[in-house]
Amino acid sequence: MTVQNTLASQLKDFQNDFLPKVPQAVVETMSKATADLANSGIVDKSLKVGATAPDFELSDPTGKRVKLSALLVNGPVVLNFYRGEWCPYCNLEIRAFQQLLPEFQQAGAQVVAVSPELPDNSLTMQEKHELSFPVLSDVGNVVARDYGLVFSLDASLRPLYQGFGIDIPAHNGDESYDLPVPATYVVDTSGTVRYAYANADYTLRAEPAEVLAEVQSL
Repeated sequence: MTVQNTLASQLKDFQNDFLPKVPQAVVETMSKATADLANSGIVDKSLKVGATAPDFELSDPTGKRVKLSALLVNGPVVLNFYRGEWCPYCNLEIRAFQQLLPEFQQAGAQVVAVSPELPDNSLTMQEKHELSFPVLSDVGNVVARDYGLVFSLDASLRPLYQGFGIDIPAHNGDESYDLPVPATYVVDTSGTVRYAYANADYTLRAEPAEVLAEVQSL
């Protein structure tokens, strides 16, 4: 994968285009909230390499139930927690994993994406990017909480998000403003976490090519 095509470069290009369009006070509020979240230690408490991945069973947009332990019977699983269809950084990330899906499948792995959004919004994500892997609804962040990823969106950001046209309670079907920090795991067939990436900075994500290399090394 060339430098120009890395997910990191795509995320940076989006950020460089977006930030100049936003008032400086808004940028500073967003940056402070991200720093505060990082300083909270949430990533330190998230699931780490060597841990046993908590099993779960969630629904895809059609109502089909998908269970992690059942998937692991057929090979390792790449588990991706994203904030929601409304997040442009998540969209870039999910699309990047879809582009590498044939390589993941060739390595015997399955990719699964999880967000707290209601099934209809998960369906929007799936259709928009023509995803060929399951997109599951973790309503209430029950599974993300088991993985140590859940935080409540800072109060300073809530009116800003509304100003951007992002209604998180409507997307998630509750009033909590709870979200997962973006995270990617590789879980082997024994249920052990072999790769773990979580970041309080939602503009940074695991590089799919690096995740693929981890899968190929199993």
